[in-house]
Amino acid sequence: MSQLLPLLTVLAGLAVTLALFALLARHVRRRGTAGGALRGAMAAHDEAWHGTAADSYYELQVQTDRKAPLPDDRWKRGPRSRRRA
Repeated sequence: MSQLLPLLTVLAGLAVTLALFALLARHVRRRGTAGGALRGAMAAHDEAWHGTAADSYYELQVQTDRKAPLPDDRWKRGPRSRRRA
């Protein structure tokens, strides 16, 4: 029994740790609290170690913030529409 006690202690600690991570994951999914923080941390890491990755991250942010153009009505009417613009 004394040889089994350290193994059971390690397994119990692992089970408690996994349960805490599962609770944390559920909390983060409900509240959505980790999205921006994780993106910011990865951007800082990329800026320090991978310069081109940081450049592409900032370019994607600019593209996301850019407003989409309004749809053109010509494409809905078709090329042979009788309606005049």
